[in-house]
Order: sequence, then structure tokens, then C-alpha cells
Amino acid sequence: MSSLTQRSNLDRILPDRETALVYAVLINTQLVLVGIYLLLIGRTSVTTFEIYPLIWLNVGAWAIYRTSPSDASGRTRWLAGGIAVLYFGMLAVLGGMVGPGASFYEVAYAGGLNLNVEGPPGLVPNLYYGGELIEFTLMPAFIVGYAALAYLVYATIIDATNAAISGIPGLVSCVSCTWPLIAAVVASLTGGSASAFTAATSSFSFGLSTVVFVVTVGLLYWRPFGR
Repeated sequence: MSSLTQRSNLDRILPDRETALVYAVLINTQLVLVGIYLLLIGRTSVTTFEIYPLIWLNVGAWAIYRTSPSDASGRTRWLAGGIAVLYFGMLAVLGGMVGPGASFYEVAYAGGLNLNVEGPPGLVPNLYYGGELIEFTLMPAFIVGYAALAYLVYATIIDATNAAISGIPGLVSCVSCTWPLIAAVVASLTGGSASAFTAATSSFSFGLSTVVFVVTVGLLYWRPFGR
């Protein structure tokens, strides 16, 4: 690998001065929030489980900020955007963020709309809605993480199309793109619930999802059909 290529790859990882300042502000803000959280619950240290949502938030935000899709025609961008939206929807459903409502389970009670503020930063504040037809739990960590994966898939589809590989077959041939979908199914099974909040309370399933998420972001960031 030439020194020029090595320098280019290094520039993609290392932030410039302005970006480093943004990172510093965000990290310090999170440290303050974690400190407040520990103060409220009367503890002096965090568990591994409580670090997971912060990993999702930081890695996801970093990937979105640092990813620049290649130039493409309007048609290609619409195609890639449609696939990315579909991908986000699949992650939301398979990951338990969105699911069927009370009528599907044949129960009389629907939870209604609730804002939950008790729990580790990243998992809260979250918005829960339980209706007759649909149920969802909107957690910051999962929203940012799934959005990052969808955006990276968007960039990957553009690369695949520019490389004369059809969009959907290109996505299927990109093994790393399917990892989060498989992990979401495994996590929901091991978590024992379709609810994202309940699934997240399983340390094993959350840990598995976090590892797959970080690895996938890393692989997709290097653009399998691009650079």
C-alpha cells in the first residue's frame, strides 16, 4: 500500500480540529449525563450493560458524520434511498422497536402513549406507544444506530450501482449488510420479547447486537464496493 493511500485512509479515521472539538463537547456532555444518572441511582460506577447504548449513540453518530456518499444520478439516489428506508424498517421491526399492537395479541389493554425517563442514558428518554394496531418504543440509541446503518447501506448501494452491480443483488452480496438483520432476530429470540425495551434488558442479546453493530459499521464505512 502506497504512503498516499495510507495517508488517505488515515484521514478518513482521524478527525480535523473542528470535528475533534465537536467530539469533545459530545463526550463531555455524555459524561455529565452519566454522572447525573449515577447520582440519582446512588452508585459510583457503571456496568457494561449501561455502556452499550452510549456505544450505539457514539459509533452511529460518528458513522453518519464521517460518511460521504459518492456522486450518482437522481434515479440511483432514489433507488438507494428507497432500499435504505426499507432496510431501516426491517431493522426496526426485527429489532423490536416497532411491532404489532394489542389486537394482535388478543388482549384488551393497549398501553397508550408514555414517556419513560428512568434508565441508562441512551435508552432513555424513550417514547412508548401501545395501540390496538401498532406498538413502538423509540430509544435514542437504536434510532441513531439504525439510522447510521441505513445511511451506510445507502452509500453502499450507490457504490454497488456505480460498480455495475444491481442495487438489491449488491445488498445481498454485501454480507455485512445482512448481519444486523440476523443479529436482530437472534437477539429478539434470546431476549424473549418483541419489545425493544424488554429485549434490551437482556445483557446477552444487547451485547450481541452491539458487537454486530460496531463490526458492521466498521465494514460498511470502508465501502465494500467503493474505495
